[in-house]
Amino acid sequence: MTENEISLIIVNTAYHVHYTLGPGLLESVYEEIMYYELCKQGFHVERQQSIPIIWDELKMEIGFRADLIVESKVIVELKSVETIASVHPKQLLTYLKVTGIKLGLLINFNEPFIKNGITRIVNNL
Repeated sequence: MTENEISLIIVNTAYHVHYTLGPGLLESVYEEIMYYELCKQGFHVERQQSIPIIWDELKMEIGFRADLIVESKVIVELKSVETIASVHPKQLLTYLKVTGIKLGLLINFNEPFIKNGITRIVNNL
C-alpha cells in the first residue's frame, strides 16, 4: 500500500471517530481509539514510538515520540487543542526528515468539522 492509500484510510478512520465522539476529549483518548481502529483494520501501528536523534557522535535515545506510525510509512500526530500552533506542522516535518518517512498527518480532533483539523505534511513524496 502506498503512503497516499494509507493516509486515506487514516483520514476516514479519524472522520468516523470524530463523527461518533465529537470534539473535546483528551488527545490520549483519540490516540488510543485511533490505534485500536487502525490495528483492527490490519495495519501495523507503532504507538508512542521513541525516535532517536543523532548529532555527530552523540546519540540521544529519545529525541521525540511519535503518536502513531502506520506501516512505517505515515506518521500521525494527534492533537486536541483549540488552535494548532505554527510550531506543530514544523515539528511534524522535522519528524519526517529525521525518520526518512515521506508523509505525515497532523490531526486536531478539537475542530467542529474534522476536515478542518487535518493537515497533510510531506517530505519528498
